[in-house]
Amino acid sequence: MEKLAIDGGTPIRKEKIYYGRQWVDEKDVEAVSKVLTGDYLTCGPTVTALEQKICEVTGAKYAVSVCNGTAALHCACIAAGLGEGDEVITTPLTFAASANCAVYVGATPVFADVNPETYNIDPDSIEAHITEKTKAVVAVDFTGQAVEHDRIREICDKHGLTLIIDAAHAIGTKYKGRPEGSIGDITCFSFHPVKTVTAGEGGAITTNDPELYRKLHLASQHGIVRNPAEMVEEPEGPWVYEMQELGFNYRMTDFQAALLISQLNKLDKFSARRKEIVNKYNEAFKDIPELFIQKEIPESDTTRHLYIIQLKLDKLNCTRRQFFDALAAENVQPQVHYVPVYYFPFYKKRGYKKGLCPVAEDIYRGIMSIPLYPMMTDEDVNDVIKAVIKVVNAYKK
Repeated sequence: MEKLAIDGGTPIRKEKIYYGRQWVDEKDVEAVSKVLTGDYLTCGPTVTALEQKICEVTGAKYAVSVCNGTAALHCACIAAGLGEGDEVITTPLTFAASANCAVYVGATPVFADVNPETYNIDPDSIEAHITEKTKAVVAVDFTGQAVEHDRIREICDKHGLTLIIDAAHAIGTKYKGRPEGSIGDITCFSFHPVKTVTAGEGGAITTNDPELYRKLHLASQHGIVRNPAEMVEEPEGPWVYEMQELGFNYRMTDFQAALLISQLNKLDKFSARRKEIVNKYNEAFKDIPELFIQKEIPESDTTRHLYIIQLKLDKLNCTRRQFFDALAAENVQPQVHYVPVYYFPFYKKRGYKKGLCPVAEDIYRGIMSIPLYPMMTDEDVNDVIKAVIKVVNAYKK
């Protein structure tokens, strides 16, 4: 048996590899440079072009670009009319923003449990948590896999709930052939550098509802309108704009938009490479009894943002932390996605306690994300596989 690097052995690779990384090429740089030397740095035509591009990619009728995915979720809650006394059902196995967006508008997050095989929110648990106060569901496409749209849509329609899809991980994913972004009432995307495509930071919101689009646009633009036809009062002159709602400055810049358009032009390429890597990992790990590999529903054609291995700790002579540190010592740096949201002190102070979602909590105890991004070479992928197997072999009972 090979000696682990953490115990003085030779690491699998010389250079550290991380769970995610952007891929920015010369075309991206040229696109940004063109805007930087042009007339508009923000509120210009490139943002408009981006929103049109997002509609093309997602199949949605309307798109609003924003400064990040969290802003997208906040605007979604505003547009949905959520406020004090309302409850919003979401998953604990997500980044905090999926729940925080409800708190931003004075609503209360309610955590439903997840499917033990897919890690996505469990529709049965959603239905079990609905009360007369429930007004919306924030369903998260965890790791990029589409949620069970048909069942969740049925539940939302039955109870009159707004369906917000947190697709921060899922640009490029399709459900029954339909792109994410065109299925929920409102869909939110993130374009952080570790995501499939990036704007540096950035986000977008899509909808097919013209009234929701109007509200989303107002929420992201200070609540201001500049078109005289949309104004409540007759404008005194061409300089007049009108603040109709309380909104926020969540705008994206034109140079971010330029980068994102260029990146979206490569979405198919990036998606295909991610799928190749996922298939290699699945094949390498499928017969290792010490690991559980996330399952996918057949309806989801997934562009995976994260690849998660779940340790079967009862079959290993180590803790999750020991495995994590040993893998990092092999220069394959894992990460954990995510700490259940209600574990955080902020939520504990609001009365949330461990035990709310036992399936999600059990999953959390053994999961970690390993490197997955399009720029990885086959050698990188093989190194990750070798490192995981090496650590498993060292610790298996």
